[in-house]
Amino acid sequence: MIAFLKKYKAFLIGLVVTRILIFILEYKKVILIDDTEYLSNLLGFVFYWFLISIFIHKIPYLKEHYKTVLKITGLFLFFIVIMVFDSNASMPDNPLTILLILIFYLSITFVLAPKFFNHYKIYILGTYGLVYSIFLYFRIFAGDFETYQQQKTELFLLFVAPIPIFFSLWIYTQWKWFQNLKSEKAKAELAMLQAQINPHFFFNTLNNLYALTITNSKQAPEVILKLSDMMRYTIYKGKKDHVPVKDEIEYLTNYIELHKIRYRKSVDIQFNHNLDENLKVAPLLFIIPLENAFKHGVESLAENAYIHIDMKSDGKEIFFQIENNYEVNDEIEGEGIGLKNLKRRLELHYGKAYDLTIDKEPTSYKITLKIPVYA
Repeated sequence: MIAFLKKYKAFLIGLVVTRILIFILEYKKVILIDDTEYLSNLLGFVFYWFLISIFIHKIPYLKEHYKTVLKITGLFLFFIVIMVFDSNASMPDNPLTILLILIFYLSITFVLAPKFFNHYKIYILGTYGLVYSIFLYFRIFAGDFETYQQQKTELFLLFVAPIPIFFSLWIYTQWKWFQNLKSEKAKAELAMLQAQINPHFFFNTLNNLYALTITNSKQAPEVILKLSDMMRYTIYKGKKDHVPVKDEIEYLTNYIELHKIRYRKSVDIQFNHNLDENLKVAPLLFIIPLENAFKHGVESLAENAYIHIDMKSDGKEIFFQIENNYEVNDEIEGEGIGLKNLKRRLELHYGKAYDLTIDKEPTSYKITLKIPVYA
């Protein structure tokens, strides 16, 4: 909300400028305001506030688009011509003058907000076409000028009343565009974060695969198959908003099995999962703490290394816990790039509806993650 207000602060500035201008013009008796006409005054104020605010809001745009500035300048020259024409006309509230002024204001709107105008042009032109027809009827065909004078305030309101409606619609379209922009930015950031899944694992596995093929090891085909499955999952399913938890379990299992092939030492790896495997979760979340467990735990220990993983669910949330030991002299950073990546991805997927806790002991490291199940 604060970002939205900052983006459209021109309307706050426009509010102040409009109020000051009205005060000065009224003080100099350039305009006369009837204090009893509350609705007319309000709608008139909203109209000029909108016009001034749009101009202020578009100043950076106008600086870069001189052709638009020329169009606006031309329209204001056109407006001056209208005023000169009206001052020399003998007919008060000349229908031709009103039509030209209406064309001027609609043209200003088109120049300053072309996409909005084009999208809603049928409604805008239809509304003001109807309003002008009603005005023309009362001004020319409904009776004498005295009869028209009695209806003048109501007719003025007809011209002004659609402005706050279209203004609100414009604000809504801008807000919607802003939200879509945030969503697209979040998706782009999420895609970038997912692309940061540690590539060193794949390179190390390829090196091991090379060694296995040289020795004609029977494990080589198994490694190729598992690595292929993991790369396919990372590239294709990793781009989805959510996947069945069974796919994540299979991905983690393949990762563990490939690591077991790498190590010549005994490692106690336990992966317990007791949940409905059709539940939906965001992809590639659990791999980050598992990578850290191998990197900072198993690889730093000469013996007695362990990784214990538990995954369960109550149908509403998925509970994931991973614990590993590490070398006493090997200090683990409080929060590395991997965990920062994980937290940011959790925020983008779940907002604040997740819980991530880290328990660090002198020789053990435990991460507990709770995330909601996708409907």
